[in-house]
Amino acid sequence: MKKTVYGSVAALGLGFAPAAWAMDDVTLQLKWVTQAQFAGYYVALENGFYEEENLNVTIRAGGPDIAPPQVIAGGGADVIVEWMPAALAARENGLPLVNIAQPFKSSGMMLTCLAETGITGPEDFPGRTLGVWFFGNEYPFLSWMSTLGIPTEGGPDGVEVLRQGFNVDPLLQRQADCISTMTYNEYWQVIDAGISEDELVTFKYEDQGVATLEDGLYVLESNLEDPAFVDKMARFVRASMRGWEWAQENVEEAAMIVLEYDDTGAQTEGHQIRMMGEVAKLIEGSNGTLDMADFERTVATLLGGGSDPVITATPVGATTSAVTDAAFN
Repeated sequence: MKKTVYGSVAALGLGFAPAAWAMDDVTLQLKWVTQAQFAGYYVALENGFYEEENLNVTIRAGGPDIAPPQVIAGGGADVIVEWMPAALAARENGLPLVNIAQPFKSSGMMLTCLAETGITGPEDFPGRTLGVWFFGNEYPFLSWMSTLGIPTEGGPDGVEVLRQGFNVDPLLQRQADCISTMTYNEYWQVIDAGISEDELVTFKYEDQGVATLEDGLYVLESNLEDPAFVDKMARFVRASMRGWEWAQENVEEAAMIVLEYDDTGAQTEGHQIRMMGEVAKLIEGSNGTLDMADFERTVATLLGGGSDPVITATPVGATTSAVTDAAFN
């Protein structure tokens, strides 16, 4: 990371109390690689918002071989960014994840199809090949297909699921009729590859009534029994939401901060600025507190999977307001 401590020399010179050095460590595991999808956290780190809350925060980038629930289960993180479908599925399977905050209010997930395929609505999906992300990202898609009554094992009445990598190649190479995209990322990769918007047909999960919550903050349930941990997470969430608010108001500057922390050099300035602008739309309306109506909608979608639902029972104890209550009240 580029910066983890701010103003220490000045603090020492001014004779501040030694307690100022007793920073509480927090490790955050991201769901994906360093990009504007996580700008709020990088902004909070870069601008010293975490330090102001007496926190020493380490941000760990994700990737195709990194599953945040596995990282936190193995003790590699205090808090993770994860989509709610994956978190609730993990909880039902024995990993007691709890949502402590929900920065993202809206879903950015879409299915993007080539117009040349003739697909104009979900009724045209049977018999088609659809690209789907896995590693926990498949749950919203599977719930949607179950809601439509469309099998995912192929055949004339079902869809053939192509396990899509984290790129748009299946669409560009005509291996799939439609692929999974996010409003802030892969959709624009398709556009940048030379396919115009009028050559595409998109289905936003929000518009289909099957949107589920994305990019929430999750911790292990047992840690919430410790008041000191709850206090630490409250300070972390408060500083993170300051970061998100700043990023929304300073889109280009936030994108530049993200690029500073991208050690791979894989991201480009134009793409990150555009991504930050799109991500800002998904944050809008959230102060970090989970809206229980959004939670209940997500649960209903995941339960509505016919004979093969993502979760089989309404989760109990999967959320808490203790952290955001302490952070904002």
